Amino acid sequence: MMVAAASLSAAGAHAQAAEAAVTLRAIPAAPVRGTIVRLVAHFADSTDMPPGLEGEAAGEPLHFEAAGRSYRAIAAVPIEGPDSLSVVLRIVGRPPSDTVVVALPLVTPAYAHEHLTVAPRYTKLDSATQARVDREVSEARAIGPRAHETSRLWKGKFAAPGPGRVTSRFGTGREFNGEVTSRHFGTDFAGKTGAPVRAAGRGVVALVGNFYLAGHAVYVNHGGGLVTGYFHLSRVDVAAGDTVAQGQVIGAIGQSGRATGPHLHWIARYGAITVDPMSLLRLAQ
Repeated sequence: MMVAAASLSAAGAHAQAAEAAVTLRAIPAAPVRGTIVRLVAHFADSTDMPPGLEGEAAGEPLHFEAAGRSYRAIAAVPIEGPDSLSVVLRIVGRPPSDTVVVALPLVTPAYAHEHLTVAPRYTKLDSATQARVDREVSEARAIGPRAHETSRLWKGKFAAPGPGRVTSRFGTGREFNGEVTSRHFGTDFAGKTGAPVRAAGRGVVALVGNFYLAGHAVYVNHGGGLVTGYFHLSRVDVAAGDTVAQGQVIGAIGQSGRATGPHLHWIARYGAITVDPMSLLRLAQ
């Protein structure tokens, strides 16, 4: 097995491993922390195109699909970590196998901070409630890794789950009563109670629950490792196992769970990595 190491320059946004005759390109060229990025592995000649391509990035498997003389996949960039994203490519299906390691330099955005004053019950949980929260978080997080076992169900770009304006963006630091306690790992949309919430892309409903923090929530498995979640609903219109189309109404805006007013909290995960769901709106297959 040959091992080739290459790194992407911020300007060129491509790197070549001569041994494997493959060029890896990132879209966008400079990936942003906390987002989904498109990876394109291009082979210069049709005779170099292998029967298969595998890989991983940030501890998550990559699901490459052939397109002409290229293989395409998506990857998740964690919001925190090193200055570059290490992508491992493994050419499979023909000897000798090549392993290519590429380092993608990352852009760190300037995340805002929110200063909130709330009742103590929103920040201090008793032991029983904390145990419930821990169980529910564990149950929800198990969906992401299982999504790697499902073939990709979505096509094209995702769509916003509602028409409301964004009131709180992904990555915003949350300061409760003068103490920074968390980061906002989703996007909040304004809306009146009862306003429809729509599936951002085609998928299968993986979980419907009534959680202490998220309230009435729906998780959709889009396959290929990708999951979206819809929180604080006042009504749920789907059940686990349902296949939903992009734009299908899956529930309604509310303020169930730990919410100070009606809104939709929308999340996205690739495997175990939480990313900005708005980055899905720029994702084309």
